[in-house]
Amino acid sequence: MALLPALLLLATTAVHGAEGGNAAQQPLGMVFKWIHFVILAGLLYWVFGKLLPPTFRKKSELICSAIEKATAVKAEADRQLKEAAVKLASLEQEVAAFRTMAHREALAEVERLRTATKSDAEKIVAAGKAEIAAAERAARLELKELAAKLAVDRAESLVSQLMTPAVQDALINNFVQSLQGRPN
Repeated sequence: MALLPALLLLATTAVHGAEGGNAAQQPLGMVFKWIHFVILAGLLYWVFGKLLPPTFRKKSELICSAIEKATAVKAEADRQLKEAAVKLASLEQEVAAFRTMAHREALAEVERLRTATKSDAEKIVAAGKAEIAAAERAARLELKELAAKLAVDRAESLVSQLMTPAVQDALINNFVQSLQGRPN
């Protein structure tokens, strides 16, 4: 505010020096110039003192709020960046852990398959042995039946060769005699 009167004084001296005349010779013109200057200075003071500060204050508040928002957004972005960096760093460890776990699971699966295969093979061998034993028993029974049939057939052929009508009569007589000696 102290700047305004100093500017007025300088302006008047500059105007006075530019006219090049004596102030006493043109008093009426000088009064109008001073009135004109005071009106302009008052108008400028009113514009710069009353109207512009609220506008500048609003713009300053808008800029401050935009700066605060930008600062908050930047802080959030920095936080997300740090989280992403931490996740990325831990991602390699997680991948290594997954690989190790997958390798262990694969080995366990291979061992399980080996055990299952061995168990299945043992079951197949046992079933094969049981089937062979059953087939052997069946073959022995069949062989015994065949041997018995062959023996019966051979005996029948021997009996038919040796059985003559005289031998038959003798056998029947012996049978009848054995029946007669028995008590009923």
